[in-house]
Amino acid sequence: MGNLLELQQKINYDKTFDCVQCGYCLPACPTYETMERETHSPRGRINLVKMVAEEKASIEDLKDPIEKCLGCMACTTVCPTNVQYGQILEGAKEIIEENKSKGSLHKKAEDFLFQAFFPSSKWMQRLGEATWFYQRTGVQRLAQLMKITDVSPLHLGVFEKVIPPQPSPKIRKQRVERYMRKRPAKAKAAFFTGCIMDGVFFDTNQNTIELLLRSGLEVILPKQQTCCGALHAHSGKVDESRELAKRNIVAFQDEEVDYIINNAGGCGARLVEYHHLFEEGTEWYERAVEFQKKVKDISEVLVEVDGLTFPHAVHQTITYQPSCHMTNVQKVKSPPLELLKKVPGLTFKELKRPDFCCGSAGIYNIVNHEESMDILDVKMNDVCSVAPDQVVTTNPGCLLQMKVGIEREGKTKEMSAVHLVDLLMEAEPSGKE
Repeated sequence: MGNLLELQQKINYDKTFDCVQCGYCLPACPTYETMERETHSPRGRINLVKMVAEEKASIEDLKDPIEKCLGCMACTTVCPTNVQYGQILEGAKEIIEENKSKGSLHKKAEDFLFQAFFPSSKWMQRLGEATWFYQRTGVQRLAQLMKITDVSPLHLGVFEKVIPPQPSPKIRKQRVERYMRKRPAKAKAAFFTGCIMDGVFFDTNQNTIELLLRSGLEVILPKQQTCCGALHAHSGKVDESRELAKRNIVAFQDEEVDYIINNAGGCGARLVEYHHLFEEGTEWYERAVEFQKKVKDISEVLVEVDGLTFPHAVHQTITYQPSCHMTNVQKVKSPPLELLKKVPGLTFKELKRPDFCCGSAGIYNIVNHEESMDILDVKMNDVCSVAPDQVVTTNPGCLLQMKVGIEREGKTKEMSAVHLVDLLMEAEPSGKE
């Protein structure tokens, strides 16, 4: 009985009763649309969780439906009873993770990635430097000509083609921990650099710092910051995610800042939900609540501070692919669009279904590649119908996924994908006096 009660607590059994099985979530769920199975819908997954908690189904029955969930949280935006689907999903993933074979090669590889690779700024720097070497020396070109990338594990060859050009190790080492102009700063911001963002999208991070500086902010990069823990939580590694949260809370609260800024929808979603990792009323819960109050997406801060003018016209037809986690968890919707309206020369065409997930979802497009591509195909039909020159995104996973989508459609000569921050820099912004 004790073990059953523990399982029910971890799996958030009590929260499953908030679901009245109405079906409002079905049209909003990408996996239900592409897989056409009740078990791969939000209400179907919740029902399975309830059955496992009541010993009417096994954890093995739960595994595929839960692992095939994108975690996009689109269902939560249409739910009439405010079901805490995210907490139910993470609880189910934690139970599945605990029941995995501990000695397998796959498990050891997972442990390395989640415990050593992603949380390490040194490993992220090495990733960026290795990618620079791969691109700069011609090894990439040779590997593609010999079709070596076509047989790479986990479909990594698909993504290898769309990784942006990397800066040299020398440029990476020139970054400092504090940036400020001579004039008094309007506010002090701590920048959360992220792991994948800093490893693969270093230039976008630098552009983020530059936009904040031109807006009149002082910017610091806390040295002890680490991975946000989103990938860990999405993989059921809740204890590891909690420890990373503690490290980040300490790193950023050691600095007295007005904002904690991120430029990745997925990271921001994890940062604003740190308090869910701790028991209400505890010291860490209170610290997490204070931490998340300062967390802002870069677009929110740029709109709030309103310190930029955009004198250079960018003559492009664009569409905007919003990050699911930024929209559905951070609740940041209008700031990116407000910024795009400020850039002269842009022609904006809205997608018919902008809130439909692109299929990236952290590393979903790697571990569930075929399912991810089915979802991406739906998104690309929408994108191609508006025929933009550029698809603007606010998240690294979305950016890579849209690049893959453009490649799959054979549209690389007609369109490209760009992070909002990089597009804003094309307009040569300057600070208001």
